[in-house]
Amino acid sequence: MLRKIFNVLVILPLAILFVVFAVANRHIVTLSFDPFNSSDPALGVSLPLFVVIIVVAMFGVVAGGVATWFGQRHWRRAARLHEADARHARAELAAQRERALAAAAREGQVPALSPGLAPQYLAIGRDKHGAAL
Repeated sequence: MLRKIFNVLVILPLAILFVVFAVANRHIVTLSFDPFNSSDPALGVSLPLFVVIIVVAMFGVVAGGVATWFGQRHWRRAARLHEADARHARAELAAQRERALAAAAREGQVPALSPGLAPQYLAIGRDKHGAAL
């Protein structure tokens, strides 16, 4: 449903705008890559104006995305390092909890559960099939 609304509100007006732009700018232009002879270029191509403009716009979007991706490499690297640190800390905490439970069991004591170690089997709610969570 949300995709249909998105298509109607965004994609459809953009498509109409694209068609109007293409019809209004269908004149043939020569794109020259020869800086020395502009009247008869050695490297040139004749295309409708809207094709040239749309290709240049697409190139700009791709170039901007690549530049942004390279500019954010520092943050991606930091996120990977922090994720590895968090994973290591979680494993260390789990091992520490197991050692504490094993030590308490050897002494014949029942360890007190902190709020973070409370059992998670209580029925808090129900899922869409009616099963207890």
